[in-house]
Amino acid sequence: MLFSIILLATLIITYLLPWWTACILAFIVALFISRNTSHSFWMGFCGMGLAWLAMAMLASFPNQHILAVRVAQLFHVYSVVALFAITAIIGGLAGGMSAMSGFLVRKAANFNNLIK
Repeated sequence: MLFSIILLATLIITYLLPWWTACILAFIVALFISRNTSHSFWMGFCGMGLAWLAMAMLASFPNQHILAVRVAQLFHVYSVVALFAITAIIGGLAGGMSAMSGFLVRKAANFNNLIK
């Protein structure tokens, strides 16, 4: 459930607001819905990473990867697939760390009594 909420909310919110608002969203969602540290990290990683991958591919496919090829050459990657993988990993790390931080704040502030 945590994965699907982060994935859908990230896809929706990043069309309207800056990219970092998805990190705040992952933090808040994991603050209320997470089981443990590793669960919150991996669900945030997969949810936001997949969302960033989908958004990068949706932006790149209509123009036959012209901009993606130039950005890949700029960073000396020379592969659009590798550029998409790097994008997904960076987004996943941002989402995973945000979700894990949300769980750890809940654990540190002892919000468990209020949520359960």
